[in-house]
Amino acid sequence: MSASGSHFLSYDSLSDVVALCKSRGFIFQSSEIYGGLASCWDYGPLGSLLKRNVKESWWQAMTRRLDVVGLDASILMHPKTWEASGHLEGFTDPLVDCKSCKTRFREDHAPKSDSGKMECPSCGSEDLTDTRNFNLMFKTHMGPVQDGGSEVFLRPETAQGIFVNFENVRQSTRKKLPFGIAQIGKSFRNEITPGNFIFRTREFEQMEMQYFVSPGEDEKFFDYWKSQRMSFLTKTLGLSKDKLKFSEHGPTELAHYAKAAFDVEFEFPFGWGELEGIHNRSDFDLKQHQEFSGKKLVYFDEEKKEKYTPYVIETAVGADRLTLAVLCDAMVKEMDTAEDKEIRNVFKVSPKLSPYKAAILPLSKKPHLLEQSHQIFNELSLGMSVDYDEAGSIGKRYRRQDEVGTPFCVTVDFDTETDHKVTVRHRDNMSQQRVSLERLEDFIKEGLESYDEFGGE
Repeated sequence: MSASGSHFLSYDSLSDVVALCKSRGFIFQSSEIYGGLASCWDYGPLGSLLKRNVKESWWQAMTRRLDVVGLDASILMHPKTWEASGHLEGFTDPLVDCKSCKTRFREDHAPKSDSGKMECPSCGSEDLTDTRNFNLMFKTHMGPVQDGGSEVFLRPETAQGIFVNFENVRQSTRKKLPFGIAQIGKSFRNEITPGNFIFRTREFEQMEMQYFVSPGEDEKFFDYWKSQRMSFLTKTLGLSKDKLKFSEHGPTELAHYAKAAFDVEFEFPFGWGELEGIHNRSDFDLKQHQEFSGKKLVYFDEEKKEKYTPYVIETAVGADRLTLAVLCDAMVKEMDTAEDKEIRNVFKVSPKLSPYKAAILPLSKKPHLLEQSHQIFNELSLGMSVDYDEAGSIGKRYRRQDEVGTPFCVTVDFDTETDHKVTVRHRDNMSQQRVSLERLEDFIKEGLESYDEFGGE
């Protein structure tokens, strides 16, 4: 069958995406049975698989090349790290409290009244407290005694773990410039205004790569990584090109360490939002850590016979934001399908990212069909993530798998026992093919590699 007569509508409401994420086991409110904890989310059975696939796609794209290696640095770091990086002094938000409604908000988020005074964004009152600076880092204590000497911080970014390990990685891998260090890890920021589901949270996962280059080559590699990152988002992950754009940081927007910076923005249901940053961090970071640690972090260029501090090109993307972009981009409603003339919810995600690659669906609960279906499930599960569903009509089961993005549904029917074949249904165009059990695993793997040939719009 073909879906050529259908058209697709994206979910234009974030609440619809949130509802589907909960009902299908992608993402739940953290501690929901206790009323939840603001801006904290748990990834369910399908969400954990989806996010793992997003991270694995990024990891492969970054580290399966000669010039980039991986790292997994500790969340807790020496407090001097954050002094050198500027986080202790400069990682703050200016906060204001409304004396009328008790709302706390960032100063730059407050509207101005006709008289030019700052207003509360909630109630409009001008009766506000003075501005106070609030550091965004989470503070804790290491050791049995809580005093000033035991203070440590949950890292607000993964980048510093890369910078402090620059010399360790260079010496152990014998890498020459240019080379990069990639890392995926948790970061924590005590955000004042988190929200928009998993877009801005206090606990999040970053995927960062710091690419070390010689001074004078930074602009060339800055442009190179801009191109590479946009290609990854569109070609590898399959995000819609018309929902992505570059946004340049102006002179007043640049971070203290940046020579140049671009954001990749994605059009979420709530508007355009930052998805990834590509930054030219100059030689700021290594020089700072060299000064505060007293350890040499320079590079000796054997060809030029000179020492210098490398410049750094950074690519940084949030795993949670990227997962949200995938969810918002690929969740669609298909109208007037050829299969049953009804609205069909489809998660048209790239098969690389699909939580399940296939689902095994016995046509009935006859013992011999169930036994054979379990056997097929066990065999396929050795090489890919597979679901199994025997509840309800076959049509309803197809719909459930469409909603969670499963590319292939494998129906085990009454003829399977005699002809040793199953029916394989494709998610996007709903076409069906009879495939031998002997060929089934290879057929699915080949289909996953060339899915657009028969499964695309």
